[in-house]
Amino acid sequence: MEYKKIVATLLVLCGLVCSTQPAAAAETMSESDFAAMLGKVLEKNPELVLSVLRKHSEDVLTIAQDGANARRTQMLEEQWKKELGEKKVVDLAGRPVLGSKKAGVSIVAFSDFTCPYCYQGYKTVKLMMKKYEGKVNLIFKHMPLDKKQVGYLAAQYFVAASLQSEAKAWALYDAFFEQRDALIATGEAFLKKQAKSAGLDMERLAKDIQDGAATAIIDKDLADSEALNIQGTPFFLVNNLTIRGALDPDNFEKAVLMAMRYGRR
Repeated sequence: MEYKKIVATLLVLCGLVCSTQPAAAAETMSESDFAAMLGKVLEKNPELVLSVLRKHSEDVLTIAQDGANARRTQMLEEQWKKELGEKKVVDLAGRPVLGSKKAGVSIVAFSDFTCPYCYQGYKTVKLMMKKYEGKVNLIFKHMPLDKKQVGYLAAQYFVAASLQSEAKAWALYDAFFEQRDALIATGEAFLKKQAKSAGLDMERLAKDIQDGAATAIIDKDLADSEALNIQGTPFFLVNNLTIRGALDPDNFEKAVLMAMRYGRR
């Protein structure tokens, strides 16, 4: 372990370990002996400890980050185990499903097409869908940050498209996230261009947006987000396991595997 190599060097400098290979010597120590020697170093030579740690600052940061990541993973797994028996009710009626509808794991995403963290979540979910094809599906629920911004209009376009064709709606989903900068920069002009490219009936699309058919579904999604006390995007349900924020792929996968192992509740 890196921290033993660093501290072993300190022990040699302080005359507490007589070896030309301090790291190897440290690795053979018992944990109690190692701790005792480390205590002596910290007590007698605090300035030397700080000096060596500064020289190995990158290693120290790596160790600290590894420890923080391990604690986070442990906390997530404890949280998910508690949630296994919980049933989180959300309205999924009429929502398009990406992937097999018979899949044992459903990822329900509350998201916004313009949110940078949602884009990270989009990429992570894409990895899960590819790696566990046939075992995982996706349902996208809308939580636009502001009804006056283009993210809300993009949500209306997606929902209205899904009323015509699920496949075409998912084509928009990819285009909106993959070309997020263009979506934000050019707004509805971009949305119309993508809708036409997807082969959607533009008159029907406009009608479903204007008469409130799309808005009604988004309102239900927002009501679900309030019921679940979602404070920001993205937010995911992996069956009944909750993920808040753009969780890294390794930990997201742990939730998917846990949901596979225990199934739906």
